[in-house]
Amino acid sequence: MIISLIKARLGRLGLAFITTAALVTALDAKPAEAQAAYGSYVGVGGTLGLSEDDNGDGDGFGAVVSGRYKLLAIPLSIRAQAFLLNGDPAVVPTVSYDFPVSWQTDIYLGAGLSLPFGGDASPVGDQTAFVLQPGIDFAIPASNLVVFGNAIFAFDAFEDGGGTATAVQAGVGWNFGN
Repeated sequence: MIISLIKARLGRLGLAFITTAALVTALDAKPAEAQAAYGSYVGVGGTLGLSEDDNGDGDGFGAVVSGRYKLLAIPLSIRAQAFLLNGDPAVVPTVSYDFPVSWQTDIYLGAGLSLPFGGDASPVGDQTAFVLQPGIDFAIPASNLVVFGNAIFAFDAFEDGGGTATAVQAGVGWNFGN
């Protein structure tokens, strides 16, 4: 009910902006003084689909497997997320531009595609769609753990109407470096 109220007042883009801003504020980010948080990771977490098609499919909770390969020479990463346990599976590969906030925190904006496997809508829809992915990665000091969070906006992602699919993800990954 609370998510529906926020969604109705702010829209999906406003909700994603507030989510990202809250994550950055919660981490008490300082101005960038060192290299970006670096390293590649693989992780697991949860997803919340915030939109549905005209049949009521696509919203609700599911699981996500997330990966990042950080290109150290330039501020780009190759990312992928697999959506499971809510509709048919889907994979979302993206390329992101990473903005260092501190030595352990990156915020990023990625672009890519949503690739569904089947006709039952996942949190990112049920047809191939262009996606934008704002997010944040936080490397936990003195460990190999990374906390990640992002939103995915998949444009024209539903075969049966409904327009843009919006999903929010969060989880924990294992940083294996580069």
